[in-house]
Amino acid sequence: MTASIFDREKELFLPTYTRIPIKITHGEGVHLFDDKGNKYLDFFSGLAVNALGYANPKIVEAVCIQVSKFAHISNKYITDVQIEFAELLLKYSGMSKIFLCNSGTEAIEAAIKLVRKRSGPDKKIFSLTNGFHGRTYGSLTLTEKEKYKKGFEPFLPNISKIIFNNVEDLKAKAGNDTAAIFLEFIQGEGGVNIVSDNFISTLKELREKYKFAVVVDEIQSGIGRTGKPFSYNYFNFLPDIVTTAKAIGGGLPLGAILTSPKFNHVFESGKHGTTFGGNPVSCAAGKVILEEVFENGLMGSVKELGDYFIDQLKELQKLFPNDIKEVRGKGFMIGIELFYEGDKVVEQMRERKVLTNCTSKNVLRILPPLIAGKSNIDFFLYNFHEILKNYK
Repeated sequence: MTASIFDREKELFLPTYTRIPIKITHGEGVHLFDDKGNKYLDFFSGLAVNALGYANPKIVEAVCIQVSKFAHISNKYITDVQIEFAELLLKYSGMSKIFLCNSGTEAIEAAIKLVRKRSGPDKKIFSLTNGFHGRTYGSLTLTEKEKYKKGFEPFLPNISKIIFNNVEDLKAKAGNDTAAIFLEFIQGEGGVNIVSDNFISTLKELREKYKFAVVVDEIQSGIGRTGKPFSYNYFNFLPDIVTTAKAIGGGLPLGAILTSPKFNHVFESGKHGTTFGGNPVSCAAGKVILEEVFENGLMGSVKELGDYFIDQLKELQKLFPNDIKEVRGKGFMIGIELFYEGDKVVEQMRERKVLTNCTSKNVLRILPPLIAGKSNIDFFLYNFHEILKNYK
């Protein structure tokens, strides 16, 4: 008897993932399909990667055209598709220069190096409690959660935490000896927590006083996911460095750091690099994403439908006050905090052919493809309502 794909996976792979017990065969639009013919509404979208859903014809065409020319070329050479992609990303971020890599955690590592190169080894770097920035050593040092860090010590020196949204802690720790503060304006893995206006206002004042850098992690919250190009746009704030990834490659590996003018000349030739970063095929797919989101009206739809989604979830909160503690988020980046652990709800939603995710134990994290429509949202709301109505 032939072993199942799940048994074969256990034989072959290191046990780093808890796999969802579905064998996916293909995707189309906002849906995934399994080998039994089941159709699932995907409100997880590859952890905020698949902004245009699955099998988007524009992405398919762009990838096929580019791969027929060359799939990879050394970064010793300049390619049109890299330049065109970079121009769009810089235009809508408000930043000055770019470095392309392969992933979010690589973008964070590059940002740490950039900060250290500018400030020297002795100044302090801070990140915020409950944040998540990746799993390589620098990014893991910035990340707080013990479950990700235990057993991997020691971490990088001179990196500490500031309590999320605690203005007094920010004032007490930021000073002349600060090199940079890393933060997510909307924490993803941490539970879709939004930074406060007061915290950002104080951060602006302290940056002006002490001249440290502010590095904003937009790996999950960027590229129109919140209904604006980046989540910092909600706060009238321009970072010194932006890290981004996930959606920018159209489903292919791609990450970036974007810099303000003060960092434009910190790296010189040979001080940083990558073999695959800015891969031409990824950039071709990414160019489609940026055009669709920023120039063809998709971001406006995300803002409008995101407001509707959040309003409807708050109505559900009124109906089920013993189940839903809080609804928070922007656009299509939404957290539903429950009064109990959320894994069972995720499982029951999957039984109803809706895919979602739980983070921080009790927060349902909703990350629909940006192409999701009102009927898709209503399908989610109906099934979530039915689960809460009968939840035990």
